[in-house]
Amino acid sequence: MTSNVSITLQNTDDGRGIVAAIIADNPEAVVSTYPAMTKIDCPSRLIMNKTSIEQQLGREFDLHELNLTMVSISGNVDEDDDRLLLMWNV
Repeated sequence: MTSNVSITLQNTDDGRGIVAAIIADNPEAVVSTYPAMTKIDCPSRLIMNKTSIEQQLGREFDLHELNLTMVSISGNVDEDDDRLLLMWNV
């Protein structure tokens, strides 16, 4: 049985761009949109690529900026300068 990982982001201009990038990079992701936030669930793992986010936002992006729009995460975090990966260690 696989458990979902998830990230929830505020519905700000940057948040919407980040959500679009995450959806593009994770076709199996399930998106739930609420008035103030968007939750993305994904089986096993969820990847957030810096280049995809930069393309959506139209500017340079430091992955640490995720903390400004993030409401919550569920999963173990593996991060470097180019991507952030959420997954459960098995």
